[in-house]
This record gives sequence, C-alpha cells and structure tokens, in this order.
Amino acid sequence: MGAWWVLEHCPFPDDVLALPLEELTQGLGQASSKRLGRSRAEKLFETAWESIGVQEGLEGARMRLRSTLAELRVYKEQLAEVETAMERQLEATGVAEYLLSIPGIGMVLAASFLAETGDLSTYRNWRQLRNLAGLNVKQNSSGKHKGKTTITKRGRPGLREVLYQAAIGVAQHSPELRGLYHYWLSRPQNPLKPKAALVALGLKVLRVMFALATRKEYYDPAKVLGDVRKAQLRAA
Repeated sequence: MGAWWVLEHCPFPDDVLALPLEELTQGLGQASSKRLGRSRAEKLFETAWESIGVQEGLEGARMRLRSTLAELRVYKEQLAEVETAMERQLEATGVAEYLLSIPGIGMVLAASFLAETGDLSTYRNWRQLRNLAGLNVKQNSSGKHKGKTTITKRGRPGLREVLYQAAIGVAQHSPELRGLYHYWLSRPQNPLKPKAALVALGLKVLRVMFALATRKEYYDPAKVLGDVRKAQLRAA
C-alpha cells in the first residue's frame, strides 16, 4: 500500500520534493504497516531530485491519475465483495477447513476448485475428477507407431487452470510437495520439464484435496507422500 499512498499524495517529482522528509517517511510507514521507512523515503526523494520533472501536460496527467485511482477503488471494493461471498459459500460446503489446511491453498483457490467440481462426495474416486479436468493421459499412436503420451484436455479448462495454480502454490509453501516437484525435474530416468512437473504436481494436489475433503481430515505432512515416494526423494 506504500505505492498507493505515493500515487495519492505525491505522484510526481515536484510533489515528493515539496514534502518534508519526515512527513514522507511517516506516510510510507503508516501505509505499509511499517514495512517501508526512512531509507525508502530517502530513495524516493533522491529519485525525484534526479528526475527531469517534465511540466507539460501535468494537470492533465493529474486528472487522469485521479480518475484511474477512483476506478481502482471501485474495483477493489467489488473484489472484496466477491471474496466475501466466496468465503461464505466455501464455509457452507463443510470442507473449507480441510482444503485450507494444505500449505499454498488459499480461499480463492479452494472456492474455485469446488466451483468447478461441485460436491466432492458425488465422486467415487479422484480419477473421476482427473477425467473431469481432462488430465487423463493418452498415447498418440498410429498402427505400429507409438507416439508421445499426452493429456487429453477433454475436460474443464477452468479446473485445469485451478490445479495448475494450486501446484504453483504448494511448490512454494509445502516443503514435501516442493521436494516431489524437484524430484520429477531431476530424476535419473524420464525427468520432466518444469511445466509437465507442475501438471503432475497439480494431479497430486487433486488427490490430496479429494482425500482430505471426503475423509474430513487435515493436511498431514507426514502422510502426504507414501513410503515409495519418500524413499525416492531420499535417494535423490
């Protein structure tokens, strides 16, 4: 929010230079919850001092900036309303706490996942969800020729996107799933490209989400990888 404060209070070099350094420091600190302080204020002041400070069209630029900020405020309010509604709907499913216990899975991802799948109790197993996403594999073959194995993509692209973003999230926040991702990238036989490894990780997350939601269990780092996977990761 420090950048937002600057855009509202001192968006142009002359505005920055007109502020006392202490006032600039205080404003940045309050807007950023103390993450920004005097050093950032000094850097901003230094940059403003070195700017050529073009004056032509300045008033028009101010008007456009005020209009843009007002428009962004409306979008922020609408986004907050949407997220609040998503949170209410997610809580109503009865599985929110289990999905949100997965490191890297937030409210928006969990709600988007359930919006694509519906009631998870209606599925017999996670493979039905894999097919729904179009992430089941096929082999491009013709006669005696056996081609590459690829995913069918005969499913919901929105669900594939959710799982891809979920894979990125857990790769950043879950040490055990990040280890699995790097194992797929570097394993001696058939290492995967980064995008393919994320798709594979998305399938793993799908299995975890389905298991936790249907069993009403919380994420357990000790259980997320089986003994075989743990042995592979230790060997790697």
